[in-house]
Amino acid sequence: MKTTERNQDANGERKTLTEEETRWKNTETVSKKISDNKKALEERIGLNRSFDVIFREMTFGTKKTALLVLNGFAKDEIITEILKRLSFLNRDQLVPATLKAMFEEFIPHIQVAIVSDMSGVVDGVLAGKSALFIEQETSAVLIDAKAYPVRSIEEPALERVVRGARDGFTETLLTNVTLVRRRIRDPRLKLECVKVGRRTRTDVCIAYINDIADLELVESIRDKIAKIDIDGIPLAEKQLEEFIIGKGWNPFPSVRYTERPDVVSAHLLEGHVIVFVDTSPSVMILPTTFFHLVQHAEEHRQAPFIGTYLRWIRFVGILASLFLLPLWFLMAIEPEVRPRALDFIGPDQTGDIPLLAQFLIAEFGVDLMRMAAVHTPSPLVTAMGLIAAILVGEIAVKVGLFVNEVILYISVAAIGMYATPNYELGLAVRIARLVLLIAAALFKVPGLVIVTTLLVIFLAVQRSYNSPYLWPFIPFDAKALFTILFRQPVTLSKVRPSLTKTTDNTRQP
Repeated sequence: MKTTERNQDANGERKTLTEEETRWKNTETVSKKISDNKKALEERIGLNRSFDVIFREMTFGTKKTALLVLNGFAKDEIITEILKRLSFLNRDQLVPATLKAMFEEFIPHIQVAIVSDMSGVVDGVLAGKSALFIEQETSAVLIDAKAYPVRSIEEPALERVVRGARDGFTETLLTNVTLVRRRIRDPRLKLECVKVGRRTRTDVCIAYINDIADLELVESIRDKIAKIDIDGIPLAEKQLEEFIIGKGWNPFPSVRYTERPDVVSAHLLEGHVIVFVDTSPSVMILPTTFFHLVQHAEEHRQAPFIGTYLRWIRFVGILASLFLLPLWFLMAIEPEVRPRALDFIGPDQTGDIPLLAQFLIAEFGVDLMRMAAVHTPSPLVTAMGLIAAILVGEIAVKVGLFVNEVILYISVAAIGMYATPNYELGLAVRIARLVLLIAAALFKVPGLVIVTTLLVIFLAVQRSYNSPYLWPFIPFDAKALFTILFRQPVTLSKVRPSLTKTTDNTRQP
């Protein structure tokens, strides 16, 4: 194991430096000699060992230079055009101020910078830029001519709409912020970029509209991201969420994820703060309440009446997913609590396995099939569904292991879970349903009532960046709750939600 050195920064935070990083501190500046820079790069970036690190030495106008690029990131057409232009230069054009002449006259590109420290050069090259070293100059020219591997823009699989935009975020940060810029052409839209992770150096972007968003919220998010000290966040937004939210073992999501630029734009105009993470198509929306998680873009793509109808159907599906199984189970094992109008509820035969065990086995079976569908190749998904439905479900009922009603209500609960717009919320509701089911089995009516009450209290005390999780239900805000229950016409949306504490809360005169 390599030795480490403990250093303390200006803020009093202790940083751990590896042995390699300690040596690099002694070679921070760009050397005047290209040969010295080459030796430093052999240690720092793996030059001559990593096959994709290119160090091309050339002479332009009698001036010796070297171009450092990562082969997979370099945009060949632009780099070739720049080198072609430099190849026609003569000594008189480059002497005496070679660096200044290169930067101001002879490198025809938009994003060019002069960097004097080797760490800045290495960080830039690892981010896809190209570095040009010049003999007898103590700075290098960074040229931002990169081309990340990227998939095409397409509609997100989890947030499809019948009518509306079909574009969705990709794994490239610049593409994602551009999709938002296209929709909000406001100069007050700010996009602040920071790097997270000592090794991954992942780009994280904080987006907000300067005169709408709560700047204290922006500052809080910025500070929490700046304090993250970890080797890297290769899993992108989920790892970042755990750092800035810190919710621990709470299964209910504290942020809303989306892959739709129109949804992000709508939330920006409401005063929310958006966090983009490079390499991820999902972005975080802060602050988030429970009722943000049950809304879908489709409701706003239809007429207000139809949007309200779809919203209510979704609410019913979520409630059914949560309470239908525990209530049916309770009425099946406690016939005296069952209303006379519901005498048909309950199986005539309970089967060879107790009802609670049937429910638990069926719940775990649905989860197992869901995971199998994710990992099954697309051509075989249909065949797997037929196996699950016919060979497993139907035969299990025929041989007496399960009763028909268990399969029916499990199916309804699963449909309700899949109708939940937020995937993380659907999984949390499933966990809550299992807890309610076990409480009803162990303690009957008191158990179901007490656990339901505790669940509501648990959600009521949760906060998302000092915003109540059950707002506007708890604390009660009648006007805001009305807009949650009924999709309002755009012409009636005069002000922004009070939750985000906006500076400018007026949307229409």
